[in-house]
Parts: sequence; C-alpha cells; structure tokens
Amino acid sequence: MKLLQRLKRGVKAGLMAMQEEINNEMRIINLIDEFEKSRTRKLMTIGEKYYKVQNDILNREMYRTIKGKRVKEANKANNKLAHGKYHAMVDEKVNYFLSKQFTLKGEDDGYTQKVSDILGKHFSGKLKDLGYEASNKGKGWLHPYITEKGVLKFEVIPAEQIIPEWQDAGHTRLLSVIRKYSTYKWVYNTKKEIVHIEYWTGNSVSYYIQSGGTLIPNDEKANIKGHYLKNGSWMAWGKVPFICFKNNWIETPDISFVKSLIDSYDKSRSDAANYIEEVKNIVYILKGYGGEDITEFVRGINEDRAIPIDDPENGGVDTLTPSMDITAIKEHYEQLKRDICEDGQSVDKDIDKYGANPSGVALGFMYAGLDLKCNAMEAEFKNAFEYLLNFVNIYLSESGGGNYSDTDIEIIFNRAMRINETEIINNAIASKETISNYTIISRHPWVEDTEEELKRIDEEENTFDKVPLGGEDVGE
Repeated sequence: MKLLQRLKRGVKAGLMAMQEEINNEMRIINLIDEFEKSRTRKLMTIGEKYYKVQNDILNREMYRTIKGKRVKEANKANNKLAHGKYHAMVDEKVNYFLSKQFTLKGEDDGYTQKVSDILGKHFSGKLKDLGYEASNKGKGWLHPYITEKGVLKFEVIPAEQIIPEWQDAGHTRLLSVIRKYSTYKWVYNTKKEIVHIEYWTGNSVSYYIQSGGTLIPNDEKANIKGHYLKNGSWMAWGKVPFICFKNNWIETPDISFVKSLIDSYDKSRSDAANYIEEVKNIVYILKGYGGEDITEFVRGINEDRAIPIDDPENGGVDTLTPSMDITAIKEHYEQLKRDICEDGQSVDKDIDKYGANPSGVALGFMYAGLDLKCNAMEAEFKNAFEYLLNFVNIYLSESGGGNYSDTDIEIIFNRAMRINETEIINNAIASKETISNYTIISRHPWVEDTEEELKRIDEEENTFDKVPLGGEDVGE
C-alpha cells in the first residue's frame, strides 16, 4: 500500500514538473513574440539601418492622381538623397568617449592588475562595440563565459538577440535572459535556417530549437548542465551571465531623438535636387487637344522631345513655368541641420560662431551637448562595469586568485576632446613659477606619460652637465 502511494506521488510530481516545463516553454515563446513586435525591437532595426545610411528616403516613390486613382509617377525626377548625419553623430560620440584606452583605479594595485590582465588588451575594442550597440539599439550586451581551458572571456552579443526579464522597474537586477539567434546549414541544395533559443537564469541554462510555435530541446547540447565546467563538474555563476550596457537611463537609441529631423532633411534636399533636375517641371497649356491623353502627351515630351501639331492655326502648346523658392528651401534644410546637431547633442562645428581656431572656452561650448550625451552613457557603463566585476571576482576566487569581493575598483573613461594646444602651452609657460613642474608637465598636450617624461628630462640634464664646455681639455 505504501509502495503504491509512493509511486502515485512520484508520478504526480513528474507530471507537475512536466507541466511546469511546458508552461515555461510557452512563456518563452510568448515573451519572444512580444519582444519582436515591440517598439523597442523596431527602434533597434531603425537605428542599425540609419547607421548604415539606409534611410527611409531610399524607399520613396512619387505618385500622382489620375482620374481619381493614385498611380506611381514614372516620368518625374525622384532623387533619393540619404544623408549620413546619424552615422557621423554615432561615430563622433563613440570615438570621443571610447577611442582612448580606459584607466582602472583601485585601492589594491595587485587586484587592479589582475582585473586588467583578465580583461585583456582588446577589451577597449569590446567597449567600442558596446558603444555602437548601445547608441544604435538602446543597449549593448556582454556575455562572460569560461573557455574549455578555464579562461574567463567576454563576448558582445547583438542586442536584437536578447530578451531580458528584469526583477525591478529600474532594470538593475536580471531574473533571466532569453537569447534567440539563427544558424544555417545546407540540406542537399537548400539552405535551411535553424532558430536557436537559449534560456539563462542565475543557476541554469536550457537550449532549444524553435520549430513553428514550439520549442524542441537541443539534443546536441543535452550534456550541458550549467554555466561552466570546474574540475569536470558543471557550475553556475549565481547570476544571469549577461551584462547590460545602456545608452541612457531610458535605454533609448540615439536615432529616436533625430529620425524625424533627418527624414525631413533628406526630403528637403531630395526635393531641391528634383527641382534642379526636372527641366520639364512646367505646366503645359494644350490648345485644340481636348481629347489628348495627358499621360501619353507627357510620355512623348519626355521620350521624343517633340509635339505633333495637327492644327497649326487653332492648336498649339504654351507653358507656365512654376517657380520654386530655392532660398526658402535652403533656409529650411539649414535650420534642420542645426536642429539635428542640437537635438542629437552633436559637436557644433559652426566656424562663423567659434572661429577656425577656437579657444578652450569656445571648445567647451562646442562640446557641451556631446559631453552631456556621453555623461549619460558613462553613468550606465560604469554601473555595468560594477556588475562585470562580480564575474571577475567569482572567477578569481574559484581559480585561486584571491577573494576581492569587498575591494573597490573604478573604471575611468578618457575622452578624446579636441584642445587648443597653443593656448594650453602658453598657459603652462606662464605658470612656470606658480605651480610645480610636475603639474605643468602632466597637463602638457604632448605628454602621455608624466613619469616617463620626467625621467627623460632628468637624463637630458645629466647628459648636458657632462658635456665639456669650449676650451676644456677632455683628457685632463
């Protein structure tokens, strides 16, 4: 009797576990579907398109109404001038903020060096990749993992592949991450897409193949039972191993602030180009052509460049040339250009305003918007770096590198701001007897390593002291 009861309880527990797994798989499918239809996902696509200068203007078609029907215009100029202003803005921001090597500053020099060694010399490149991802898509994702050789590495994952579940409204604590991506393989002469789904929590990972609206366990990864291997056993980080590098606190891509302005700029410039190109942009007054098909008439003008006249006395063609205020159009797109710069928080390169060689104060004004935009990204990137240190500390602890969970370390981003070198050098010379030589040298625009520069100065002075003056006998 007791054995039968235990069997019933076992079957019931198994059925409940199976039902829970089915429910979780359905939830994953629904979350993926919800994400792919969301505005967040749409903005990622738009940001990436506009960075590649695949602006909406490239899809524009010209239409006109004929007898109440809207038909595509085949005989009008249709310039599609897609401008790379957004591309330039993102490049400007990322290279200003992340092109220079970052600095790690901590209270324990040994720990700081270990972190630097783990990140490796190419981590600055990964930060730039994350900068582009965050700028174009609202956020970038970094995945820490341990290789088969037991080395901690980091991989940048495209943001459109990641569907996060957050535990809090501020999006600071991850509950889980769903990753969706595709691979392809050839089946005979057909290229077949394989859709992979990964479900990551702080303690486990599950791998699936998506087929229609269902998830099938991926048999090729059935032996993976955790996040990483340690001494032949599967282990878990205790945290979801994905690090979110946000563009700003609202996780919004830069394109959302300037898209409508860029679209209007593209349209204005394209319309101006159409007017200049459209030498046929006149209104024809047909006399004695009451039955003439207008479409055929325009086609003849465009293709044959001639008009047949059956009745030379009463028939004929006059024209009205409509005027287009190019000056007003130019003023419009020049204002749009200024709006794009201001709303996109780009560097104001107005030479008329600041001059060809702006002073330090003027440079500060020019870079004010860009600095504000980079400040927002820097705050989020520093938060992400703190989360990254959790994985570094776990790795060091488990690999015998020490326990540094309570040790502070800070990442400092060194911006590549343009400076007025002549002004700074003159100010340094003027400060010669007011502040220390060390401070002057550290602020000199040509000095990259203050300590190394001081050593060189000392070596040169010592060498000069040993050089014999004129009239002295070297041999004495």
